[in-house]
Amino acid sequence: MTSTTAAGWLETHRERLDGALEAIRSRGYYSAYPESPSPRVYGETAAADGKAAFEAHRGTTYPVETPGANGTVTTEQSPYGVPLDVQYPRTTESGLDELLDAARHGMTDWRNAGVDGRVGVTLEILDRLHKRIFELANAVQHTSGQAFVMAFQAGGAHALDRALEAIAYASEEMNRYPTTAVWEKPAKGDSIRLQKNFTVVGRGVALVIGCNTFPTWNSWPGLFASLVTGNAVVVKPHPLAVLPLALTVEVCREVLAEAGFDPNLVTLAAERPGDGLAKPLALRPEVKIIDFTGGSEFGQWLEQNATQAEVFTEKAGVNAVIIDSTDSFKALCNNLAFTLSLYSGQMCTTTQNLFVPGDGIETDEGHKSFDEVGAGIANSIGKLLGDDARAVELLGGIVNPGVITRLELAPEYGDVVLASRAIKHPAYEDAVVRTPLLVAIDAKDEEVYGQECFGPVSFLVRTAGTAESVELFRQTVAEGGAMTAGVYSTDEQTLEQVRDAALDVGVALSENLTGQVFVNQSAAFSDFHGTGANPAANATYTDGAYVAGRFRVIQSRRHVA
Repeated sequence: MTSTTAAGWLETHRERLDGALEAIRSRGYYSAYPESPSPRVYGETAAADGKAAFEAHRGTTYPVETPGANGTVTTEQSPYGVPLDVQYPRTTESGLDELLDAARHGMTDWRNAGVDGRVGVTLEILDRLHKRIFELANAVQHTSGQAFVMAFQAGGAHALDRALEAIAYASEEMNRYPTTAVWEKPAKGDSIRLQKNFTVVGRGVALVIGCNTFPTWNSWPGLFASLVTGNAVVVKPHPLAVLPLALTVEVCREVLAEAGFDPNLVTLAAERPGDGLAKPLALRPEVKIIDFTGGSEFGQWLEQNATQAEVFTEKAGVNAVIIDSTDSFKALCNNLAFTLSLYSGQMCTTTQNLFVPGDGIETDEGHKSFDEVGAGIANSIGKLLGDDARAVELLGGIVNPGVITRLELAPEYGDVVLASRAIKHPAYEDAVVRTPLLVAIDAKDEEVYGQECFGPVSFLVRTAGTAESVELFRQTVAEGGAMTAGVYSTDEQTLEQVRDAALDVGVALSENLTGQVFVNQSAAFSDFHGTGANPAANATYTDGAYVAGRFRVIQSRRHVA
């Protein structure tokens, strides 16, 4: 039965929900949360207040309860060199019985809240997270290494939009069925009449396994899709990015309690690096849903071993752009420069492989050789990142030492077209900042470009021609997966061939992007993030399939006069 508080929240946020529902049907532009951190939008003191709230967490024990916790953990290291020293309740394998028992305790009341009650509560959670967006942005910046504006947008406003999108899809799917119906079958004499009741029931406990690079953007869709469909949620953050999800869990628990529900419906499970908590958690019989973002090896392990659960994974891939020809060479180079530079390439959507014919391409500036194409892109990157103070706001910080290791090894793979350089951050002297590296290799070097090299490393792959580029694109995506793909061509037949190839291997395609839209960006409510149709991901943010498997419809029936 919907609580009065939850019903009130639903009405308060009805316009936002209706806007989201309309947007997922039309696929047009919609955003419920302003992406500009301007004082004109959020108020003169919002930025300072949010920064102060973030600073207040440093060196403290985070005020969130975890059933079954055993001591505390302090695991985060800011890529900007800022000491965080936040302590969180530590979850160990020995405490999982207590944790999961507590998570399941409130599920009956949560189920009985009904669709509207759960939607109202989750919309209120998003609203309160939005009120803390500057605090969240600072937390995302200093755990992921994103520059502040990107952390505000991707970790705040856009993550909220993706969460709202998941709630909207779930609302639509759950409301597809009536709560009650009278079934009447004609018969001799009186007809046969049954009253049938249909109840949406969550699958059980959902597990969200967070990632280091996008702790909110990648975790919130699954978290809210599971919660709104009637499940309890255990959030296991990456040890290097706990604070954004601890804040999330705190707000969830606060709102649930205010509405009269058990706050343990959402819990935080923080661990020490090396604890390996995800595996025993994922195999627990109580866990019926798993959302994971991270490396392919563990994602595949989850898919193969956590057979009691519905598993949603976003893993590694080899994103590619095919360059055949262009009517704006300068715009092509500028667009790709931004794509390769944003967040130092530490995005699952960043282009890694640039397939270019060895004999060059035709452009509005005349024929460009293979080397001239590489030089053009390198020159655009150089101009984009020429001013260090501007560059750091685009590049952000390197998220972990593994990225540096790959960056240092990559020049050995081929001819360096653009060397990476270290940049001194003007505000954070201990920040690790690197510009993109571009290496030219041959089509035969598939062992290099056929696997993901996560970070600011891209390969300019010399092919025998566009036909081979398309074939290599098909092969690498079919085998290694991809989250994004792009093509530049002035020939409609070529565009059609690449479009068919992208459909065959199940990857989203961007064609001739030369303006202020980039292949590694996706818009909530309109763009699907991932497709679930190639090895890089088995699901997409967000569609009906992403939410429908998180609940079941259980019926009861009885005779009525």
